[in-house]
Amino acid sequence: MGKKRDGGGLTATQQAAKFLGVSVLAGAVLAGLALPAAGALGLAAKGTVEGFDDIPSNMKTPPLSQQTKILDADGGEIAKVYFRNRTVVDLKDISPYMRKAIVAIEDSRFYQHGAVDMKGILRAVNKNAQSGGVSQGASTLTQQYVKNVFVEEAGNDKDKVAEATQQTIGRKVRELKYAIQVEKELGKKKILQNYLNITFFGQQAYGVEAAAQRYFSKPAKDLNLQESALLAGIVQSPSRYDPVNDPEEATKRRNTVLQRMADVHDVTQAQADAAAKKPIELHVSTPRNGCITAVDGAGFFCDYVREAFLNDPVFGKTPKARLARWQRGGMTIRTTLDPQAQKSVQKSVSDHVYDSDPVATAAALVEPGTGKIRGMGQSRPYGFKVEEHQTQLNLSVDGDMGGGAGYQPGSTFKPVIAAAALEQGVSPDKVYPSPYRMQYPSPVSTCKGMWNGSAPVENENRSEKGPYGMKEATAKSVNTYFVSLISDVGICPVTKMADKMGIKRADGKDIDQVPSITLGTQEMSPLTMAAGYAAFANRGEYCTPVAIESITGPDGKAMKVPQTSCRRAMSEKTADTINTLLQGVVEDGTGKEAGLSSRPSAGKTGTTDGRYAAWFVGYTPNMAGAVWVGDPEHKRRMVDINIGGRPYDKVFGGQVPGPIWRDAMAGALAGKPAPGFHTVPIRDPKGKKKDRAKPPSRTDDKPGGGGIDLPDLPDVIGGGGGNGGWNWPGGGNGRGHNG
Repeated sequence: MGKKRDGGGLTATQQAAKFLGVSVLAGAVLAGLALPAAGALGLAAKGTVEGFDDIPSNMKTPPLSQQTKILDADGGEIAKVYFRNRTVVDLKDISPYMRKAIVAIEDSRFYQHGAVDMKGILRAVNKNAQSGGVSQGASTLTQQYVKNVFVEEAGNDKDKVAEATQQTIGRKVRELKYAIQVEKELGKKKILQNYLNITFFGQQAYGVEAAAQRYFSKPAKDLNLQESALLAGIVQSPSRYDPVNDPEEATKRRNTVLQRMADVHDVTQAQADAAAKKPIELHVSTPRNGCITAVDGAGFFCDYVREAFLNDPVFGKTPKARLARWQRGGMTIRTTLDPQAQKSVQKSVSDHVYDSDPVATAAALVEPGTGKIRGMGQSRPYGFKVEEHQTQLNLSVDGDMGGGAGYQPGSTFKPVIAAAALEQGVSPDKVYPSPYRMQYPSPVSTCKGMWNGSAPVENENRSEKGPYGMKEATAKSVNTYFVSLISDVGICPVTKMADKMGIKRADGKDIDQVPSITLGTQEMSPLTMAAGYAAFANRGEYCTPVAIESITGPDGKAMKVPQTSCRRAMSEKTADTINTLLQGVVEDGTGKEAGLSSRPSAGKTGTTDGRYAAWFVGYTPNMAGAVWVGDPEHKRRMVDINIGGRPYDKVFGGQVPGPIWRDAMAGALAGKPAPGFHTVPIRDPKGKKKDRAKPPSRTDDKPGGGGIDLPDLPDVIGGGGGNGGWNWPGGGNGRGHNG
């Protein structure tokens, strides 16, 4: 290796003056830097280095953008994402043949000159004069590296990229000054290493390591002579010398490099000739970039991780700063995704709802007490609509995290009302007449005053008429019971309870202060509902959902990551009471088909106005999950419909979402502890007490009992997204269902 040179001992200004003077004298200003002779007139008129010292002396060298690996909780790879496909390696991890090849063809006097090669310039001037154009350039490897730094800094800004590559005297002079600085500060070995890591080799490959993997499926340290010559030849024109699309042209260029290596005595003529006789042997690897490549249907979770990064100030003060950090990459992100849970979720949604069905399903699993997202899947595959049914819309999450406007949760919102009532001192033994049909009580208190209005509300089934206590009303999802309950408690405690449980609208707006929330009219996402119900499982403490466990930066150091934030949403007694109520739903109520036989479980069904959506949200003490089924566009009613190869007259929350939840949870929790709930005794209207701490007696995870066939009903209150029905003041149009 040659000694570190700083340009022959001259100052930066003297080097620039000498360089510019030689160029002007030759009549082709900067011809050696691939500017046409006509450009000489421009510099001849300004033929000085005036202003050279005004150029900032410190070149900003942005960290090179690299691949980021996204891993599951066990360290398995979910996907690689990158703005530029690059893996930075040390010079020692690059084949000696590759190092020699790039120097031979791009700058054979690299170790003999400083930042500028005067002999090279004069040679280029002579060649260009003979050809009448620009047939040869003399930009040094150092100057090329500087130009690539400018391009890297420009990122995906087309205007900045054009500015970084335009053939102007101003840019060349600026490039020159920085090249002199780089020569002084880095030395030859580091410059060569940086150049090989930054330069573009075509086919989405930036840097020699990515290029070696792209064309030969091997690391750069294992490149042989002919492979190294091929890659070195590509750099001059990645499209022209692309060996994948034009092997004949690439072979000619490779042989030119081999001959140049022989000319400068890097290899013998015999070695060059032998290598030139060999055909190109590619072993092309297809780049795997982005969440589209995620395993086990985790594309949407992968996308959620990206959104979590881009939305959290812990990764940068501004959206622009966070985006730049994400594109720079080079990170290893370990997530909260449990591979066992993810496989189970994706299998369950795929088994029960086909991607070609007129409706879709989405499911999310959250760990109580930690907020860790353990699984996320949906029936519509992740993609860019290249194939039928693909979508990038994450049906499990809120709009600001890559999702849509959400879906009415229906009766799955009723436990929030029950929790608010219990916190206000209402006894779980509270009995209401709960007729089949009644007028909504009025007025009802809100956070801002009183609501006044009138509308009828009905239960799903004419046989459902009270009196009912809270336990049986919850199991049967009796509308008129909960309408009476919210009328006594008021709307404000309910919306405050929802807020404490993290249950919010998917569009980011506040929950409306209207009584129709009783029947779940405010659109929400599965992840929101799963995390909210996890507070019941966690004995009243809510933890914000998190997807990122840890991040290691390109330097191998741990980066700061957001942590879950836990808060008490309700007392332990209230949570224990809700657990008792919701165990009844899966044992005796509308959620029988969702019950787990191998462990205690609890949950709530929901069916919305017009059957545009159906839900099951449930939990065990160590896992909570929400499943939604419906038309993402809110157009297709789930009446007389085929889903997953099965016909349904009407879809209920316990009928399609329930079994999806059951199968997803059974697989996710297989082999894991099965703790019990803390429960309380609740008196039924006739005075009998019953403690629902015991799990179901079945010995497998198959559903118990059949579906519920309920009659059509007239339009009543409670909608928020359906068509027709009563015009409910302050709410929406449509009718509510028991679930």
